[in-house]
Amino acid sequence: MNDLVIMKDQQAVTSSLQVAETFNKNHRDVLKAIDEMRPGVAQNFADLFSEDTYTHPQNKQQYRMYYMNRDGFTLLAMGFTGNDAMKFKLQYINAFNKLEEEHKKNQIDVNKLSPELKMFNQIFQTVAANELENKKLNHKVDNIAEIVSLNTTDWRKTSQSIIRKIALAQGGYGAYKEVASDAYAETDRRAGANLKIRLTNLKKNRLANGMSRSKVDKTNRLDVIDGDKRLKEIYMSVVKDFAIKNKVWENEY
Repeated sequence: MNDLVIMKDQQAVTSSLQVAETFNKNHRDVLKAIDEMRPGVAQNFADLFSEDTYTHPQNKQQYRMYYMNRDGFTLLAMGFTGNDAMKFKLQYINAFNKLEEEHKKNQIDVNKLSPELKMFNQIFQTVAANELENKKLNHKVDNIAEIVSLNTTDWRKTSQSIIRKIALAQGGYGAYKEVASDAYAETDRRAGANLKIRLTNLKKNRLANGMSRSKVDKTNRLDVIDGDKRLKEIYMSVVKDFAIKNKVWENEY
């Protein structure tokens, strides 16, 4: 069990992936346990858990995960029982303590620096702060560019990427289905259409034309939109409006 705890943003943390591996649990169950704690610790959730993503080593897809500090881990681990669970809890707590102690030892007392080094330290802090601000600005520009560039060429991939970012802005990937559903509903309203009925009809037509049942079952409302130029333009307009309303460029950093 290497790297039980790591330093991230000047804080000792562990990840939901590491917890799942160490406690021999399904990662989805660990995510669910954390998500279910959110309402109870709403005001402090961001102090305990930080949502992030990781790349799966096999399919290279992005999936969500959490980082958590010692208090977040302790809260999560309260639900783990048994002798092995107790042993692992103690190992984690010791790992948190050890890493935090090492981090404190490596901290430099700025007040003990010479005037010259204090000056250089201040310059470094200023440069670092400016770099972070530039990253924020570049992130905002990149996201706005993605929104503006949403067109019929690669609309499915880009629109879904934007919807994921809207979901994050609303509190996490768990909001994805709700955001996507709202986008479809608004498309229905603006177009005076009913995507659900159109989807049913599209599936019937595909079956009648010999498409396999497995492929028909995978047909969704995006396929309906893809077959209607007007619907496609309306849907893209809805996604852009949702993105601007939720200020997706402010979701990171």
